[in-house]
Amino acid sequence: MNHSRILLPVVVLLGALSACQPKNAATTVADNSPPVATVNGVPITHDFYEFYIKGITGGKASADLTATQRAAALDNLIRADLVGDEAVKEGLDKSGDTAYYLELSRLNVLEQAVQDKYLKDRKPTEQELRAEYESQLASMPKTEYHARHILVATEPFAQKIIERLDKGEKFDALAKSESMDSSKNNGGDLGWFTPNRMVPEFSGALIALKPGEYTHKPVQTQYGWHVIQLLETREVQPPTYDQVRQRLEQVVQAKKFRQYTDELMRTAKIERLLDQAAKEQAPGATPPPAGAPGATPPPAGAPSSSVTPAAPAPAPSGTPAKPPAQPTPNKN
Repeated sequence: MNHSRILLPVVVLLGALSACQPKNAATTVADNSPPVATVNGVPITHDFYEFYIKGITGGKASADLTATQRAAALDNLIRADLVGDEAVKEGLDKSGDTAYYLELSRLNVLEQAVQDKYLKDRKPTEQELRAEYESQLASMPKTEYHARHILVATEPFAQKIIERLDKGEKFDALAKSESMDSSKNNGGDLGWFTPNRMVPEFSGALIALKPGEYTHKPVQTQYGWHVIQLLETREVQPPTYDQVRQRLEQVVQAKKFRQYTDELMRTAKIERLLDQAAKEQAPGATPPPAGAPGATPPPAGAPSSSVTPAAPAPAPSGTPAKPPAQPTPNKN
């Protein structure tokens, strides 16, 4: 890694942290470390500089860098500080999308801090992890399917494809010549997949087939009309507990934090004004008088949680890295 270059997201994050506090961050975080530089009389403290270095190097200290890298990092931090000052002078931190970006960044940072503190003493127990593993296994599909398809634009054309198959033409040859899906290059082959990875119309028709059979009626999905052939099936081989233990820890912790935020939602006094705000923003709408209910826009909503969401069932070891062809993945 070239530590002499600065990562802009870190600068943005640090700017967000300082957006709602005095210019000298050291006074708000009890940072009494000596300055490594001053910018127009305002110090950049040693601890702040080390925090910055840690962020751009993945956890290293400035002592781990060369003198040239340390100096370059400090210059970039000073440069970012000066640019940030100019933005504040011009009022950019309080206008347009910039103000919203800063607020959302602030909320994300605070949410992460609360999450870390809440989960620090709530490590998943072995019993919780085992229970989550069993729950995931129970929801896993038990069978994988190997199939191919031909995708065309109209039902009559799809029916003609079926008639040609009935007369003995090869499925893969027809796919290469007639299908409008990218899988045509592989003779329509979609590889191995579980039904939940396909749209319901497709998977429903597929699981009704026996190996070697193809659909004798065209199957319509949002992508067009399909002729589907099932090649073979196999039993899903679930991952072992040890293989997914780390992921299970993330899932269990995410659920715990979700329960915590659910409780915050339950006990807070929340008034949802989305529909009312939409009406007031509609063309020709008369704005409410000052002081009237709804005259002040509601606070911006919190960003989506940075906590890893509950995972789907653990992926079977036989699942290919490449998903099925584009026209048929389930978008839901």
